[in-house]
Amino acid sequence: MDFTMFEKQHLLEIAQTPMPFGKYAGRTLIDLPEEYLLWFSKKGFPEGKLGLLMALTLEVKIEGLQELITPLK
Repeated sequence: MDFTMFEKQHLLEIAQTPMPFGKYAGRTLIDLPEEYLLWFSKKGFPEGKLGLLMALTLEVKIEGLQELITPLK
């Protein structure tokens, strides 16, 4: 995943964007289980902005940086 297009606004979107489909529909991206995001990383993230945000969310979780996102909720 190419993170060169990453912007500060994406952190706010990770905190406030609900998952639009699937088992965790309605949960904000930062609240998705890491295992769910890892599954997507193996199968392929959705196209477009949602996929980028999900990939960034996974990186935030892997690096243990959730505390950066929590205040933005």
